[in-house]
Amino acid sequence: MNHARARLREMLARGEMIVAPFVFDCLQAKLAEASGFEAVYMTGFGTAAARGFPDLGLLTMTEMAANARAIAGAVNVPVICDADTGYGNPLNVFRTVREYEDAGAAALHIEDQVFPKRCGFLEGKQVIALEEMVPKVRAACDARRDPDLVIIARSDALAVTGWDDVERRCRAYREAGADLLFVDGIRTLDDLNNYASRLGDLPLVYNGALLPVPELAKHGFKVTIHIGTLMAAFERMRDAMNELMTTGQVAGKGLGTFRDFVKLMNVEEYQALGNRYAY
Repeated sequence: MNHARARLREMLARGEMIVAPFVFDCLQAKLAEASGFEAVYMTGFGTAAARGFPDLGLLTMTEMAANARAIAGAVNVPVICDADTGYGNPLNVFRTVREYEDAGAAALHIEDQVFPKRCGFLEGKQVIALEEMVPKVRAACDARRDPDLVIIARSDALAVTGWDDVERRCRAYREAGADLLFVDGIRTLDDLNNYASRLGDLPLVYNGALLPVPELAKHGFKVTIHIGTLMAAFERMRDAMNELMTTGQVAGKGLGTFRDFVKLMNVEEYQALGNRYAY
């Protein structure tokens, strides 16, 4: 039994909105867990960026599943994962789900973009036909061996074909077996309100930071994956690098911060374990 997956199912049944901050490595995931978050979201945008690539479908399924495995192994909370387009046709999706499941993912989403995909907030997206996506959703659901694994169907059709098509797609994906539905590319408060009103009878995932979390929770979303942490990580690292280059130091980041870092990484526990086997 995968306890993180079972825990995610329990949280979804509880009815309160789950907030999962964006993370792309184990350190960020451990920070999120230490801050009290009950789940984390492995971002494809960030995973690609951490390897020096834009989010344009350049990473392989193997690379993404490997990152999911590392993050899931570093924390006890459920890890919700980006699985892009499923990396091919329904047969590829079937294998993708098996690989992510073996990696320890608690949930994953596949999207209806044309491969190679691109970040949901970039221009120039294209989507496959609804009739092509439905079998991929069915394959994803059929592939799971653990019934607690949550399958999320994502639609990127909003910027391409508009709300009527988005609604048609989401209802078809739900009928095909998806546990949660995810419309990406919500850019405005009008988009947000349309999302909640037109599809509010479905279990929804929201990606963004248009409103504070307590306000978002009023919209009835099951899960919010929060991009704010990814942007903050970029901004603060960039500013620290510029500060070091410009002034020769990074102010206020001394021994106390280092001790916090050591504590988060469980150094004392590992040292104690090592001492058990000393000779």
